[in-house]
Amino acid sequence: MATVNLGAIKFNWKGAYNNSTAYVVDDVVSSSGSSYVCILASQGNAVSNGTYWNIMSSAGTNGTNGTDLTSTLTAQGDILYRDGSGLAKLGAGTSGQVLQTGGTGANPSWADASSGKILNIYYKNFTGVITSAGTYTWYDVTNLTQTLTPVSVNSKFLIHYRVSMGTDGNHTYARLNCGGTTPYLADAYSSAFRSASTVAAKAVWDMDELTGTYLWDANTASSTTIKVQYANEGNGYVNRGERDNGQQSDARATSDLTIWEIDS
Repeated sequence: MATVNLGAIKFNWKGAYNNSTAYVVDDVVSSSGSSYVCILASQGNAVSNGTYWNIMSSAGTNGTNGTDLTSTLTAQGDILYRDGSGLAKLGAGTSGQVLQTGGTGANPSWADASSGKILNIYYKNFTGVITSAGTYTWYDVTNLTQTLTPVSVNSKFLIHYRVSMGTDGNHTYARLNCGGTTPYLADAYSSAFRSASTVAAKAVWDMDELTGTYLWDANTASSTTIKVQYANEGNGYVNRGERDNGQQSDARATSDLTIWEIDS
C-alpha cells in the first residue's frame, strides 16, 4: 500500500533559532522577540531569509515608541496624546490652568484661564443701629468688614456697599477702606471733607442710603481687609428709624457690603 506523506498536522515549536539546526516545513522558532515559521527545509539560513521563513508575529517596541503606557505616563496628572510620531504625554500643568488645543497638526498644551472669571463672592450685612456724635470723624460700620486672602496677585475686587444713614439735619458720608488705604475718594477741593458718597439730610433725622461701587486692584496675594466706613457733619446714626420711636410707620433699615473677587 502506498504511503502518503501528510506533513505536519500542527506547527512544531523549536524554540530560539539556532544556525546549526536543520529545520523542516512548519517548524516555528523565535528570534529577537518575533516568531517565524519554516516554509522550506533548510539549515543555516537566517530567519530574515524570506525563501525559507515567514514571520508569524512581530515583537513589540517595549515602550520605545510610547505604546507602553506605564512608561509613558509616569506621574499623577499626566495626559496621553498623539504627537507627530507616536504617543506622548503632557505633564500636569499648574493649578488653575486649562487644557488648550493648537488646532490640527499641533500638540495640546496648558494655558492660563481667561480673565474675568468670578473666583469668590463675599457678603456682609448689618441690621443693628449705630449712633455717633463724632464730627468729620471716620468710623467702621459694624460687621461691614471682610478679611480675605486673594487667590493670586492678579485678583481684582468689585466692591459694592450700601449704608442707611441719617443726621441731625447735616451731611452724612461713606467711603471704603481697602487694605488700610482709601483709594476711592472724591478729588481734593479746597478744605472740603473728602468721601466716596455723601448726602445732605432733607430734614432732621431723615434717612438716606449712601452707596458706592469700586473695582479695587489689590496687587497682593496676602491677607487683606476691606471695610465700609462712615462719618457725619454732626450727630448721626446708621440704620435707625427717622424718629425711632417704635411706631409701625417708623421702620429701621439695613446696610450691606458685597465683594466679588475677579480673575484678571
